[in-house]
Amino acid sequence: MKKEIAKLLEKELKGKLTKEEIEALIETPKSQDLGDFSFPCFKLSSALKKSPVEIAKNLASNIKPKTPISSVQAVGPYLNIFVSREIFASEILHIDEGFGKGKNKEKILLEHTSINPNASPHVGRTRNAIIGDSVKRILEFLGNAVETHYYVNDVSKQIAMLALNFKPTDTFEKLLSRYIEISKKVKENPELEKQVFELLHKFEHKDKKTTELFKKIVDIAIAGQKNILSSIGIEYDYFDYESRYIDEAKNILKELEKTGKLFVDRENRQVLDQKLTGLEVKMKSPVLVLTRNDGTGLYVLRDLAYTIEKCKKGRNILVLGEDQKLYFEQLKEALKLLNKPYPEVVHYSFVLLKDVGKMSTRSGEVVLLEDFLSEALKKASEEIKKRKTKGDAKKVAVAAIKYSMLRNSNEKNITFDMENSLNFEGDTGPYLQYSYARASSIIKKAGKSSNKLKAKTKVKIPASLNEKETQLIKKILDFPKIVKEAGEKLNPSLIANYSFELSQAFNGFYTSCKVIGADEGKDVEAFRLKLVDSFRKTLKNSLYLLGIEVMDEM
Repeated sequence: MKKEIAKLLEKELKGKLTKEEIEALIETPKSQDLGDFSFPCFKLSSALKKSPVEIAKNLASNIKPKTPISSVQAVGPYLNIFVSREIFASEILHIDEGFGKGKNKEKILLEHTSINPNASPHVGRTRNAIIGDSVKRILEFLGNAVETHYYVNDVSKQIAMLALNFKPTDTFEKLLSRYIEISKKVKENPELEKQVFELLHKFEHKDKKTTELFKKIVDIAIAGQKNILSSIGIEYDYFDYESRYIDEAKNILKELEKTGKLFVDRENRQVLDQKLTGLEVKMKSPVLVLTRNDGTGLYVLRDLAYTIEKCKKGRNILVLGEDQKLYFEQLKEALKLLNKPYPEVVHYSFVLLKDVGKMSTRSGEVVLLEDFLSEALKKASEEIKKRKTKGDAKKVAVAAIKYSMLRNSNEKNITFDMENSLNFEGDTGPYLQYSYARASSIIKKAGKSSNKLKAKTKVKIPASLNEKETQLIKKILDFPKIVKEAGEKLNPSLIANYSFELSQAFNGFYTSCKVIGADEGKDVEAFRLKLVDSFRKTLKNSLYLLGIEVMDEM
């Protein structure tokens, strides 16, 4: 529709703007009173030597409405364009399960989550996995081939610390308490910290006993983390181990030596000078420490080797917490120095829990995801029982958690409130699931299965549409545009907010428009059933992109 409007305006503007420029400027007004589309005339003012208000008036008087445009109006500096309701309505008849899918063919490698393999994941870290999984779904839905990678930090100080008090019989559930215990001891006893670095030195030099011990700890941790994340529908294609890049990291160090930017500091560490990179405004001494004083490489060296390898495989996207922003900037500058590409990064902010605040694994001030899930499941079961409805309590609990993590933009902090998130009547995951179930109930009551409501079914478009029907139709038709934008911006909150607005439009339609036994007759009933089914398909696709499952009954 935008293309049609742009074509019409290009002709009227006589080359002052291209079709592409016009299409980019066309807006969708929030109020239907302001048209279906709106064209701001500010950009034309200097070229036409007229005020935007005068330009809008001239366009409105010169354009003669013809299908699909029903009328045009000038309102201040905007040209408001109204489209034939029949055009909108006819689009609804063609919606199927593939509605909104794209035809991109890009190869994308997406790295996300990467929780230290020293304990069960806490709720704060889970936001990384939930955002990453949603970004993957969106990019795949748009037609891309996406690989998800989990970078396992198996050469970390945390693993070496655990190795000091790990017992052969320790389970995944025991790791966190072991880690908290040893963290306190290392903090109080500098001699223990020396032992930690000795273990890391042995591991880097492939000491068999140390390597086997590290591997056992990491294998237990990763298996446990995989199971928990899998229980909420998050899977990975590849687990890439940091230890694989120890040898290549040494080659990276040699390459950095050739740049003349590498030096040895007073503590006998090898350090990369990052002055004149713009980092001066973010840190007092812009340097990147690459090795310890005993020559063992730090995480960043192996990360450089890993990132270089990833970027050879196609477009590379990385999900990182906002506390890693400076680290990523330093990593990027090191890659630029080596004339290597670097990933696109999606930063996300903290998850705060009501009455808990920010979480820290080291101090033990955490809420574990598995405990959090258990509590959400319990409360979801209570809510379903209280409402005397049906539904899978686990799906409701997962929807509550995922939606609350995704409805805010990535860069915004979240304060998670369990009670509010499980509400069936607010801006929540369960509300969206309930809206889908309500639509399914209408179809079921009509005695029609969704199989009989295919796109090819002959349905007559009513002679007129009321405001609520029009609002729902327009909101459904927004879906492909929203998915495309979410993919371009790598921002799942656009899908989450759209899902809520779509459900609101449907529930507004539901309360004001009788579907089964419509007073306007069988043709209107058939059309409205088709509209309900189109809503179901669209919402199901939209929720899939958030990793949320739907239910036919709730």
